[in-house]
Formats: sequence, structure tokens, C-alpha cells
Amino acid sequence: MARAAALAAARSGRRAGAFSLGPALAVPAALLVAAFLAAPLAVLFRYSLNRYSPREFMIDAVTAENYIRFFTDAYFIGVLATTVQVAAVCTAVSLLFAFPLAYLLARTDSRWKSALVIAVVFPLMVGNVVRAAGWMAVLGNDGIVNHALLGLGLVTQPVRLMYTPFAVHVGIIAVVLPYMILTLQSVIEGIGRDVEEAASNLGAGPITVFRRVLLPLSLPGVIAGSTLVFILCMNAYATPVLLGGPQFKMMAPALYDQFVRTTNWPFGAALAFILMVSTLVLTVIGTTVLSRRMHHRRLEAAPR
Repeated sequence: MARAAALAAARSGRRAGAFSLGPALAVPAALLVAAFLAAPLAVLFRYSLNRYSPREFMIDAVTAENYIRFFTDAYFIGVLATTVQVAAVCTAVSLLFAFPLAYLLARTDSRWKSALVIAVVFPLMVGNVVRAAGWMAVLGNDGIVNHALLGLGLVTQPVRLMYTPFAVHVGIIAVVLPYMILTLQSVIEGIGRDVEEAASNLGAGPITVFRRVLLPLSLPGVIAGSTLVFILCMNAYATPVLLGGPQFKMMAPALYDQFVRTTNWPFGAALAFILMVSTLVLTVIGTTVLSRRMHHRRLEAAPR
């Protein structure tokens, strides 16, 4: 009995030690988050409650007039709506293009698989400004696309592609597509091929296998990839500025204008918080909807 009691005490001591060690390990990360994220955000939020003065730059105050200005100004409401629309479309199109490419990378046994993965990763090594400049060379009046259209006789004069919503969508999709591909690839690789083969052997066609087997099992990757891509799209700056021109406004360029061009830091800080909260709320809503859909599909697939 004494020996058993001693062993039990030793085990409980180890458990207590392990329990107390966990919070201690989280302290460095918590301090980093507090120092480099929470503190700057707190300062920025405080700025958003101040008043702007052209002479005094910023007047200390506690007022919501910057937020009221945003939500009562049709221009800025339109900028936010444009940002959400661009982010939603680019996320959906990226998912549409990324899924077959991710499936190919996950299932191929070719010796060129490493080269294909490098081809997907390589654009991430190039800055967004450089990539946007490349699209300017492709979509400009003297760009590759217009030269091809004119050479084929499909048009008689250059088509205006630059400084349009189309150019912005194309540029942003090109930026975020690798993130979606890599996220989906890692999830699809974890799905055994025998699952698809079993469904095919039971008479399911390719579309049914995709809809009833592959897509439900890959929904965690769809959720993760869509969340990441949507956040990147909501905060896009270089691509809208270079490919959309001064007339095409999204939240990040509008925020930059307030901080740098008009030096209205209080209103710029309010724009930053509105963008952050909007992104967070929409991301949570989208993730919740997809998670419930995933749970519903699992319940449908469960044996009864």
C-alpha cells in the first residue's frame, strides 16, 4: 500500500509539474504578441479617437467622429464594399483554379513533382510590386496581350486592360494562388488514394467521387486556404495601386492616402480598425459556414 501511494504521489507530482510548465512555455510568445501586436494596436486605436487638425496635426480627444464619418460617407462605404467584393471574387476564383492544380501535385508520382512545386513556390520569392509591374507589361496598351490580339486581327486598336477592375482581379489572384495551392496540396496528400479507389470500385463516377468523397475530406484545406487568401486580398495594396490606378480604390490604398497624403492620422487609424474588424468578422462568418457544412457532410456520410 505504501509503495502504491508513493507511486501515485510521484505520478500526481509529474502531472502537476507538466501542468505548470505549459503556461510558462507560453509566456515568451505572449510577451512577443503583447509587445509587437497588442501594444501597437492599442496605440493605433487611441489615435482613431483623436481629432484631426491641419495645423496641430492631431488633437487629443476621445471621440467617435472618425468612425461616424466613415459610416456616413458613401464614398468610403463604397471603398469597403469594393474591397469585400474583390476579396470574395479573388478567393473563389483562386479556389477554383487551385484545386485541380493541388490535386495534380498531390497525386502525381512524376519525377518532375519537385520542379512543379518549385514553380508554384517561386512567385512567392518575388515581391508584389515586381509582380504587378510584370502584369503592367502584359496588360498594357503595348503589352503582350494587346500585341497578340492585334497580330491575330481580333481587334483594330488596343483594348484597355490596365487600370480596370479586371487587371486588379488578375493581379491579386496571381499573388494569392500559390498560397491556396500549397494549402490544398498538403491536405489532399493526407487523403489516401484507396478512399477514391474504393468509391470508384463501388460504381461512383469521377464527379461523384469528387463531390461525395474528395471535397468533404478536403474541406479543412478549403477553409484554411480560403481564410488565408481572403485576408491577403482584403489587405492588398501594391496590386490595386499599380494595376487599378488612382480611380480604383480599396481599403489599404485609401488608408495609405489618409496617413501619408492628407496626414489625417486619426481617420487613417479608424480606417485601419474598420478594415481589421471587417476582415475578422467576415472571416469568422465564412469559416463558421464552411465548418458547419463540413460537419453536415460528415453526418450524411456516417453509417446509420
